[in-house]
Amino acid sequence: MSPETSAETVVAMIFEFWFDPDRPDIFEEYLRESDEVRRRLADFEGFLGVERFQSTADPDKFVAIGFFADEAAVTRWRRAPEHRRVQALGRSRLFSRYRLRMANVTRDYDRQARQQAPHDSRAWHDTSDRS
Repeated sequence: MSPETSAETVVAMIFEFWFDPDRPDIFEEYLRESDEVRRRLADFEGFLGVERFQSTADPDKFVAIGFFADEAAVTRWRRAPEHRRVQALGRSRLFSRYRLRMANVTRDYDRQARQQAPHDSRAWHDTSDRS
């Protein structure tokens, strides 16, 4: 997320999905499709980024976490023909199961930019030498 984006408007996408372990060809197809979608999203208005992770507890499970500037950006992406195409492909062929959660980001801070950190956390960490 960029520093100029207000955390009150940012929407997080948490997409959990599973592949059939007996179908490695499906995983390869997913990787090809995912690369293409990622290229298209790079220039998509309101898209802030996405990363994919593989579960250490369940090797067939993956999680993609993406961020959009606001709900309008989510709506534009959801309605985009390319998204509809890969969404249908995922539902009908690629994923053995999935779960999608959309959430509003309530705070966004890091080690240096701590304006949105809770007041008590800032008071504790910023006024002491605690490590």
